[in-house]
Amino acid sequence: MPLRSLQLGSSLLPLAATVVFLSGCQSAPSYKGGLPDLIASDPMQSAPPITRGLDADGLRTLLTAELAGQRGDYRSASQGYLEASQRYSAPALAERATFAARFGDDVALMEASALRWRELAPSAEAPNQLLAAISLQRGDWLDSLEQRLAITQAGGNGELTAFVDIAITEGSAPLNLLAQSMRAHLAQPSAEQLEYHSDALLATALLESALGNTRQAQAHLDDVAKQAPESATLWLAQAQLALEAGDLHTARRAAQQGASIVPDDVRFTLLLAQAEIRLNNIAAAEVQTDALLESHDGNQRLRLALTQLYLEEGYSEPAYRLLQPLTSQDNVPDLAYYLLGAITESQGDTDNALIYYRQVSEGGEFLPARAAAARMLIDDDRVMDARAFLRIERMRYENYFGDLVALEVQLLDELNAPDEALALLDRELARTPDDVNLLYLRAMRSWERGNFPGMEQDLRQLLRIEPNNANALNALGYTLADLNLPGRMEEARELVERAYEEDPSNPAILDSMGWVYFRLDQNEEALAWLESAYNQMPDQEVAAHLAEVLHALGRSDEARTLIQMVLDSTTRHPQVDALLERHPELTPSGAP
Repeated sequence: MPLRSLQLGSSLLPLAATVVFLSGCQSAPSYKGGLPDLIASDPMQSAPPITRGLDADGLRTLLTAELAGQRGDYRSASQGYLEASQRYSAPALAERATFAARFGDDVALMEASALRWRELAPSAEAPNQLLAAISLQRGDWLDSLEQRLAITQAGGNGELTAFVDIAITEGSAPLNLLAQSMRAHLAQPSAEQLEYHSDALLATALLESALGNTRQAQAHLDDVAKQAPESATLWLAQAQLALEAGDLHTARRAAQQGASIVPDDVRFTLLLAQAEIRLNNIAAAEVQTDALLESHDGNQRLRLALTQLYLEEGYSEPAYRLLQPLTSQDNVPDLAYYLLGAITESQGDTDNALIYYRQVSEGGEFLPARAAAARMLIDDDRVMDARAFLRIERMRYENYFGDLVALEVQLLDELNAPDEALALLDRELARTPDDVNLLYLRAMRSWERGNFPGMEQDLRQLLRIEPNNANALNALGYTLADLNLPGRMEEARELVERAYEEDPSNPAILDSMGWVYFRLDQNEEALAWLESAYNQMPDQEVAAHLAEVLHALGRSDEARTLIQMVLDSTTRHPQVDALLERHPELTPSGAP
């Protein structure tokens, strides 16, 4: 059914058509007895209930849903259509329920309706598109990819490349797992015959490139070049891959090719400028960047981005030239001051760089500027000056007090001075005992040192100040469960459940929920929580927990497969190492 026929409240005609359709599901009654028999007794008294046709309840449900939609009560409309679709198995009803939920911005109801729609119309593309978007919105990358692959395998456009580009940019997506799904898709014999095969190849190439698998990425790009040579995304990926591989001439040619296809795409101009910079053709690069600025009417954000590009490549003079027009303005952007500090620092002028860094006001660049200034002083063998600088900044900027203390603690750790860091925390907390950020920071440091009583004391103090602090609730509950302290497991469960109530989408809390249930010997319950956590945050700690629960459930082969994936994708995996020490039988056959 075309989407335009589903506008709610516009007419009762779509509903009327559905009523006619559903009424046809019932055959007309045939009476063998005469009229006296019908009058003498109720013919419906012993009749079986209507389960398929449109009876009074069904008609009332549909009319109520339609009228609710007309008055703007889209939630009730969606619930009514979904209820009707469960009874009558008409895809049009599930479709209508989905779009009513969409108008009402009810994500849970939209998902339930789209699932029913897909169940009733497996070949329809729209429900999978909606389910993919919902999964992406809640951070379930694997499920979103599964929906998109279903669209692709049915011959539709799953927009895999666009999805993968978002996943890579986001930074939190499980790229290894996404790549495995894409490889499995491409390995299917029918994959090459699909209409959007080049999209799948390109998406896989981007994933392989992001994972550092240059050879595999290039092989896929070569295949895309044969099938879709006019794809701008192809040449964008080709230029980026060549830059990362140091093949600067190929990067320049690919950027030029992409620019010829999409002349207004600034990404190709930036890639071309970057290639020229790395080829030490600064004059040619400046021609590109000047033309880009001219075409965008001197866009301030673009000028700052280009300045960063030159700085990252080690060319401070053209970077400074780009910033000069901004320094004459009445309101110099904070990022400009930050970049001027970086330029001056690169020229060895520490004191003037410090002046620039200190001119960055409160906002997004404030903490990076203070961190850069302090590190610059430390690198100049002026540790005491760095600490004095941070102390003064704490007095000047009360809103950043805790952040600046945490920054100094981090710098002291980097200088291998943990005792001084702890002394700083103790001193500042003595002055501000209710600073929840510092309490949490000291609690975590106590845990790292194996001082659980100290950790618990600080977290309890934090929870007296903020009883619903999800991070503190989760940290304390998880630690109690992890230590498996006798008599305190119910307390651990209660703390983590409270954390979940405050932040139900946090994968770290989902992991804690799973681990608590594992400690309570409720392994099936634990599995569901840990699988959900791993789908959103596939790090080695969650993987270790999930593998241990799988092993406890007798699914040791799956646990070994998961462990092998972790060993292949990370170089440091202490939780997995600890698991293998406890359960050496889980060591994969290919592990060292």
